[in-house]
Amino acid sequence: MKINRNIIDPFVFFLVLGLLWEFSVELFDVRAYLLPSLTDIFRETWEFRELLLEQAMVTLEEVLFGFIFAAVFGVVISAAIFFVPIARRTIYPLIIGLQSIPKVALAPIIVVWFGYGLPSKVVMAFLFAFFPIVISTLGGLSATPDRLVEHFQALKTSGWNTFWKLRAPSALPNFVDGCKVAMPLAVIGAVVGEFVGSNDGLGNLIQTATGSAQTALMFSALLVVTGLSLILFFMIELLGRLVWWRAM
Repeated sequence: MKINRNIIDPFVFFLVLGLLWEFSVELFDVRAYLLPSLTDIFRETWEFRELLLEQAMVTLEEVLFGFIFAAVFGVVISAAIFFVPIARRTIYPLIIGLQSIPKVALAPIIVVWFGYGLPSKVVMAFLFAFFPIVISTLGGLSATPDRLVEHFQALKTSGWNTFWKLRAPSALPNFVDGCKVAMPLAVIGAVVGEFVGSNDGLGNLIQTATGSAQTALMFSALLVVTGLSLILFFMIELLGRLVWWRAM
């Protein structure tokens, strides 16, 4: 039977890391409030599984809304920058300037503007995810081979058909790569928003657990955040492959 190294190698690698963590905590007698063992973290995860799942669903809703808005507006803005010269001279520098502002510094004012509920977390997820999608999509549109564009022009193909049948499929891999970068960032954005002002979500749970010295629960919440990011990342990758195959 052929061994699938793509599964075995990561499994062995993370198993070794986990064993090192577990035995290092015991060997150096690290206090549980500083760094709990993996056994304690998994035990806490199981004990609070319902709470963790409930809070994960809250964060997931915020992430998905923010990511979808970022993907839609990212594509629209990228197309505008690429096809409209004045947009490239005005909107593009504005987006780069806004990207240079630390999003964490914006979080408090976002909460003041949009409140403690869902909208402020969606906005934070959007802000974190928007820029990578814009840049990657713009790069994909710019990377369309000139010879193919000239071929479409020679056939007197309309601008819309050229975009839809040539530039869009050409930019699709870049767009998917941008989405793969943006999705974990959207998770971070939602969690940051929950840190600043929220009554629910994994970020709020992490902050609450930290304040009450429940370090194992804090790590459990971090584990769920990591798992959520990984699942969403691989879903984007799988969806991107499926869409690319259909577009071929």
